[in-house]
Amino acid sequence: MCDEAGLRELISSRGVTHVASMAAQAGVRYSLSNPQSYIRSNLQCFVSLLEALRASPRVPLIYASSSSVYGANTKQPSSEQPFSESDRVDAPNSLYAATKRANEASLTPTLALTQLAAIAHVYHGLYGLRVTGLRFFTVYGPWGRPDMAYFSFTHRIATGRPIEVYGHGAPRRDFTYIDDVVDGVVGALGLAAEEEIFNLGNHRSESLLHFIEVLESELGVKANRTMVEMAPGDVSATYADVSHARERLGYSPSTSIEMGLHRFIEWYRSPRFRAEFAEGGEWQRTRSNF
Repeated sequence: MCDEAGLRELISSRGVTHVASMAAQAGVRYSLSNPQSYIRSNLQCFVSLLEALRASPRVPLIYASSSSVYGANTKQPSSEQPFSESDRVDAPNSLYAATKRANEASLTPTLALTQLAAIAHVYHGLYGLRVTGLRFFTVYGPWGRPDMAYFSFTHRIATGRPIEVYGHGAPRRDFTYIDDVVDGVVGALGLAAEEEIFNLGNHRSESLLHFIEVLESELGVKANRTMVEMAPGDVSATYADVSHARERLGYSPSTSIEMGLHRFIEWYRSPRFRAEFAEGGEWQRTRSNF
């Protein structure tokens, strides 16, 4: 994605009609110890893609943003007040969140003076690029990142090792199953908006403790829990208002955390996991962190 000339040639020579960029250096905690990788992947390489699209400005770009952009927003989401796309995003808690916010297309009037580096917005305004950002809320499911809590917790519980429960299990997350997220991405590709931002979440916030209890039930094993304080860069809760995506994209998430984790555990226990994932490069590179 950092090869601007290669991207430009690929887009023009292959008759590309839409671009969906899900590539990024992800993860809040890793950004604290490896900031340069986030600057390169999430900012410099994103600009390379936008520069390549300048030659094909009517090819719509759908790109991955993150719920982390809401950061230290003083509005703490509750069952009555989820985060909406119009909420403030000018207080990121981590470098990862800051890079995703810098990518974004949509500037609300209250943020116009504080987010002048909103890269996609600038390229839309200057060159007419069609840009849609999708704020993903804690995506989980088969073939996911092994460093994510649902994946690492599953492996540690299944192998009898302790898990660290941040914030004593109180933090809440809007866990969103991968199939629902894919439906949202496909909807955004179909809409091909000029410039928009959408939340893609499950519209349901679950406590970390409940999440662990569901894992224990699916695995048939009680976790050995070590309670620890909140990690730097983490937020207390995420919860997505998906009404904008529902209206514009026909987005309708339907996978409960119970069903989603059931499907993930089925995959984790399958021969396919061992043959195609566990013995492959991604698992080998990351499993030592478990």
